[in-house]
Amino acid sequence: MLSEPTNALAWISLGAGVISLVVAFLFLGSVLKEDMGTPRMKELSNAIFEGAMAFLNRQYKTLAPIVIIIFIVLFFVPAELFTHGDPEAAAQVTGLSGRLALPVSFLVGAVASAFAGYAGMVSTTKANARTTNAARTGIRKALSISFRAGAVMGLSVAGLGLAGVSALFLIFKIPAIINSFAFGASAVALFARIGGGIYTKAADVGADLVGKVEAGIPEDDPRNPAVIADNVGDNVGDTAGMGADLFESYAATAIAAMVIGGSVLKPAGMAMEGVLFPLMIGAVGIIASIIATSFVRMPSEESNPQAALNMGLWGTNIITAVAGFFVAKAMFGDVAVGIFIGIVAGLLTNVAIGYITELYTSYHKRPAQEIAEASATGPATNIIKGLAVGLKSTVYPVLVIVIAIWASFFFAESAGDANGIAGLGIYGIAMAAMGMLSTAGMVVAIDSFGPVADNAGGIAEMAELGPEVRKNTDKLDAVGNTTAAVAKGFAIGSAALTALALFTAYAQSANLVETGIDILNPIVIIGLFIGATVPFLVASFAMEAVGKAAFEMIAEVRRQFKEIPGLMEGTGKPDYARCVDISTRAAIKQMVAPGMVAIGTPVVVGFLLGPLALGAVLAGGTAAGVLMALFMANAGGAWDNAKKYIETGKLGGKGSENHKAAVVGDTVGDPFKDTAGPAMNPLIKVMGTISLILAPVISKYSIFGKMFE
Repeated sequence: MLSEPTNALAWISLGAGVISLVVAFLFLGSVLKEDMGTPRMKELSNAIFEGAMAFLNRQYKTLAPIVIIIFIVLFFVPAELFTHGDPEAAAQVTGLSGRLALPVSFLVGAVASAFAGYAGMVSTTKANARTTNAARTGIRKALSISFRAGAVMGLSVAGLGLAGVSALFLIFKIPAIINSFAFGASAVALFARIGGGIYTKAADVGADLVGKVEAGIPEDDPRNPAVIADNVGDNVGDTAGMGADLFESYAATAIAAMVIGGSVLKPAGMAMEGVLFPLMIGAVGIIASIIATSFVRMPSEESNPQAALNMGLWGTNIITAVAGFFVAKAMFGDVAVGIFIGIVAGLLTNVAIGYITELYTSYHKRPAQEIAEASATGPATNIIKGLAVGLKSTVYPVLVIVIAIWASFFFAESAGDANGIAGLGIYGIAMAAMGMLSTAGMVVAIDSFGPVADNAGGIAEMAELGPEVRKNTDKLDAVGNTTAAVAKGFAIGSAALTALALFTAYAQSANLVETGIDILNPIVIIGLFIGATVPFLVASFAMEAVGKAAFEMIAEVRRQFKEIPGLMEGTGKPDYARCVDISTRAAIKQMVAPGMVAIGTPVVVGFLLGPLALGAVLAGGTAAGVLMALFMANAGGAWDNAKKYIETGKLGGKGSENHKAAVVGDTVGDPFKDTAGPAMNPLIKVMGTISLILAPVISKYSIFGKMFE
């Protein structure tokens, strides 16, 4: 049982989560007080809002039966299996309360993830016209509004994650049981990422290929029937999808670190310190993020908005690092420095992967420029060069992740050896993941700022505002493209560390730490190949879904240009709602199959082949999934910015043959960077969370597992 002083730490982390939600609500209120501008701007903003809400409502209605089925199944899983023979712990989960622990935690995780998506979607879609209106007078206020809107999503994600884990721990006491909270978040995140990605890219591809290439009209031109769906897609993919992704990472990492900490530090009499320290780092990160929001400001209209956002990110990292050291020292004494280095490794991984992502995707850098130059000989060479850049871009991020794993393990293990605590290195790795994700409040805020800026530019174009307004929104949109690329790198890096923490927690729960996973065992080789295949299969589903939806979208946009009188001349009115409906239906229909693969693979392998094979599946899936995510996200980002580089006037500029080739490359890259690539993050995490839940069960009930032990 928890002592009262230790119990107080869980209440502190719960309080920090609640404070984050309160501040998010205050930010939302401040955004809604701003003026939306002209009647036309209000009309466009409301159309985007209604489209986004319609998609979310249909998505969550589709997910509801799946959530209910999993809830019922978990009700019949005995919670005593997760106590690992501890009679005191088993006494806490007997009877009805024990039956409810797993399903209730799962349901809370799913609902919290959905709520975070709603909060962020409302904030960003309500802020777009307000940002456009502010841009009519200058860029400073426009940045302030769009960032505050993004901060609603960021602080909601961090606050709900920390408050949810803390509250469930205070109720059920055993981290391994409340891991189903992470599973609930993972299930929703996987469908949100895939569904949102299909939606946004179906609209984007249709709008680009027919509007830009065939009709020769500008991006966000109000004559394009797919333009509203495209603007809705920016929010459902980059706001709700990214938020759900990082909410899942946050919850899964915190719980995995708690499981590992309780196990590793139990012999040293510091089990509760090990369990609660991840929550305290989460609390530190939230307070740091709230403080650092005040750093995001532009001293003058001529200031660089990117520098303002960087101040917020660096401020969060520095405050988290400094405060984290003192918290570690207070809780762990002599071993604090070794554990603290793990946190710093996670924070530095965040910065390094962001920089590397920008290096390979920014049009100010050579990789994207070389893709643009390859467009001179047509779309084929553009695509070949983009694939090469994406493949090459996996090397440095993997090296950064490997160094972070080594440093966090080595220093924590050394500190443990010096103080007689065996196995502290794996806790160091878990805290590297938690250190990285402790800044999620600020990272998601900066990422969610991007769709607001993008929508603001679209509204300025569709409302036919002056060139000065579009100039201001374009500055913010350019910064948003960079922050989106950096956030994708953050999401991939955090997913890798989260998956590793989940894998370690699974190995402990399945009693594989002592025996290890022998690579020469045939069942391990089988598991590795199965696990490595899953990311390819899910990516293929996602790419195929975008292709099918885009085909229907392209046909509809062409039909409207052909059949609606005066549409190209600007006297006819396009049917925006029809295109929104096409994207919505396609996303809902196509998101189910990849989600079932992700959930079903660990279940089938675990019960059929046992814990060793499932451990190998996690190893293979994590390695292949991280590499696939890096490759696809960076290749897609580089293709996108190669096109933008030409649009700045280089290599012939807009409308040139080079530009047309680059648009084709960007179209190929769209489902890479915004659908299939991002789907890899929740994929490897949902496999990890469900495996951690299954570990005690399959250890007893797998069909052929005993044959290979």
